Amino acid sequence: MRELINYMEQVVKDELPRLIDLRKDVCTCENCQLDIIAYALNQLPPKYVVSERGHVHTKIDFVEIQHETDVTRVILQGINTIGKRPRHQ
Repeated sequence: MRELINYMEQVVKDELPRLIDLRKDVCTCENCQLDIIAYALNQLPPKYVVSERGHVHTKIDFVEIQHETDVTRVILQGINTIGKRPRHQ
């Protein structure tokens, strides 16, 4: 059986390191990063792909400025939210 992939998950995971580097006051441990990713994915619409062709079409759609802006905005919200109340000491 072929694998079902949420392309949005990969986009968020790829963008997180760049955006988290902008904030030196936020924890970058694995737990906090996963919480930020979960926060962002719960705010964004999923983009599931199965084939390589679907992956390419979805990637082309993400070139649009609005998609990039939405993803960046939601990840930054997640960084702010999780940064204020991390689930660890």
